[in-house]
Amino acid sequence: MIYLTNSFYLVDVFAEDKLQGNQLAVFLNETDVSAETMQKIALEMNFSETTFITGIDLINNVFKVRIFTTTSELPFAGHPTLGTAFIIQQSILKKKVPELTLDLKAGKIPVKITYGGDIPDVLWMKQLNPQFGPIHDFQKIADLLGIRLEDIDTRLPVQDVSTGVWFTMIPIKTRQILSSIRSTSKLLNYLREPEARTPFIFCTDPIDPRNQVKVRLIGAGREDPATGSANGCLAGYLVKYRVLGTSKIDIRVEQGIEINRPSLLYLKAEEKDSEIDVKVGGKVFMIAKGELL
Repeated sequence: MIYLTNSFYLVDVFAEDKLQGNQLAVFLNETDVSAETMQKIALEMNFSETTFITGIDLINNVFKVRIFTTTSELPFAGHPTLGTAFIIQQSILKKKVPELTLDLKAGKIPVKITYGGDIPDVLWMKQLNPQFGPIHDFQKIADLLGIRLEDIDTRLPVQDVSTGVWFTMIPIKTRQILSSIRSTSKLLNYLREPEARTPFIFCTDPIDPRNQVKVRLIGAGREDPATGSANGCLAGYLVKYRVLGTSKIDIRVEQGIEINRPSLLYLKAEEKDSEIDVKVGGKVFMIAKGELL
């Protein structure tokens, strides 16, 4: 029998209000549980990710964090980074700080915090410099998605991009085509080799005129309401290929509408000295707190 006294919090990340965005469970790892137990807890929570704060350095405001899906550990993920930073500020530091750092398996990720009163407003994470991988055949991708070749915006490449986790950027011409896609299972099988990648489908035809891009991430068996890591890759891609006509962007991206979890992500990116500086921001709302016994 496993006995735990771990405090936990439930938050919604990349949300403009409660009960929107992407859900996250954050545990304060008070009892120093094993990775095996963390994995079991993540499966019990059954969110796309669950995080565990396993080390605290209050002098430098650096916090060791581990991220688990229901099946495995991740080196990096976007909404767990911002959601965990929110809980650290609210429940560990309990004071306004302009920045703190999460020490993840992928490396140290700084998170800047802006405030509205005593509560964080938008949290910003700086992602690793984007890496650009192979480019894929348009017809192959269209066939695997079950759409027509002319539905893909062939002015832009279908390309693998990573800021810590690999995604495949797929430009679609219209939001109607984007919303019509029901499955990516065949495409996921194709993208497993030589290294697993996840398709990230987007268009510059958003529903809300205040936004600039609409995106979807349909994985194996579930669609993600908001994907910070993939949107960081998208930010680098948009800048590299001047998709919005400039080497610098400051935009809003909508996601999650098709699964009734509307999400909003803020992207900033700029190309400097052959590197692309990427920042992804969003709002976080605390939903519940408790203890796992």
